[in-house]
Amino acid sequence: MIARHSILFLLAIALSGFALHAFGGRQTPPARTAAAKPETMTHPYGKTAEGHAVTMFTLTNAHGLELRAMTYGAIITSVRVPDRSGALGDIVLGFDRFEQYLNDPPYFGAIIGRYGNRIAGGQFTLDGRTYSLAKNNGPNHLHGGRKGFDKAIWQATPSAGGAAVAFSRASPDGEEGYPGNLQVRVSYTLTDSNELIVEYHARTDKATPINLTQHTYFNLTGDVAGDILGHELMIRADRFTPVDATLIPTGQIAPVEGTPFDFRRPTAIGARIAQPHQQLANGNGYDHNWVLNRNGQGLEPAVRVVEPKSGRTLDVATTEPGLQFYTGNFLDGTIKGKGGRVYARRTGFCLETQHFPDSPNKPAFPSTILRPGQEYSTKTVFTFGVIKEGRAE
Repeated sequence: MIARHSILFLLAIALSGFALHAFGGRQTPPARTAAAKPETMTHPYGKTAEGHAVTMFTLTNAHGLELRAMTYGAIITSVRVPDRSGALGDIVLGFDRFEQYLNDPPYFGAIIGRYGNRIAGGQFTLDGRTYSLAKNNGPNHLHGGRKGFDKAIWQATPSAGGAAVAFSRASPDGEEGYPGNLQVRVSYTLTDSNELIVEYHARTDKATPINLTQHTYFNLTGDVAGDILGHELMIRADRFTPVDATLIPTGQIAPVEGTPFDFRRPTAIGARIAQPHQQLANGNGYDHNWVLNRNGQGLEPAVRVVEPKSGRTLDVATTEPGLQFYTGNFLDGTIKGKGGRVYARRTGFCLETQHFPDSPNKPAFPSTILRPGQEYSTKTVFTFGVIKEGRAE
């Protein structure tokens, strides 16, 4: 009797598999084990020089993708995703120890605020009043000043059941010269569709510029000691904003056609980066804002990156109108990162979704002014994948 039941059970499984195959269906994946459930874990990660404790959060999805982020700067310290052989590799630049993040590295993995990118001359005028900011990038203000959001301790709330964490902080009136008490919340969610969803929210009690972004340096090879010039990039943008010698937009919005800035078709990052072009000379490579092709206000695809050797892919969708593509031009080999590996020039690239640089001084650009009663709300989704046998998964 037991044998007869076993035969019937096996026959049912076989017939079920045949039906799925015959009608083009996919077999249901095996039920997740407890270890495969999405989760968020926490552990102490160090202390600042002032004695503030720092906490690390490890987010893991059902497929084993892992992201680590800490309360200092809301910094993403690692992202581990598989290559085409299934081997996990860390695809972001950073450090092994917390203390290394205190040596003023170039914004590795951090949330940037209040204003991502540059403001010309370290000042802007709003409602008839001129505000002065730190000039921490030659004659200009960069990434929120000398102690921007990247160097702040954020409060954090992990997900009760899943792979997510929300960071929040209060930026007081006058911080780094900016007006208004600003309440900020940024969340990271790692989904079972292999997406990293980054959502930004803010409110203010006084009009203020705001332009938050995420400053992770990617290298999809999984070997952050190698360069990123072989990565194939596509940016859905017909135009970009040219810059002067100090990387401030001129105010012009120029077509990419016929220039090294045309990534409307997949092109190796290094294919034209050394061409004799004034804009490449100004940026020491790519360090420019692309004006994304948009049809509305919602989430729209913006970027696709493919790393041919590993097969890893990265797709970016955003609600933002612009994208700063930066090729690590100012990494100079003086920084030792994970495993003691040296971060040389162009060992990482950034995809900073944003409003345009210097918008507070460029009335023709989309406004970055947040006023009382309004909510700042933007969203960017990074989707990790892999190409196997000529197709993406």
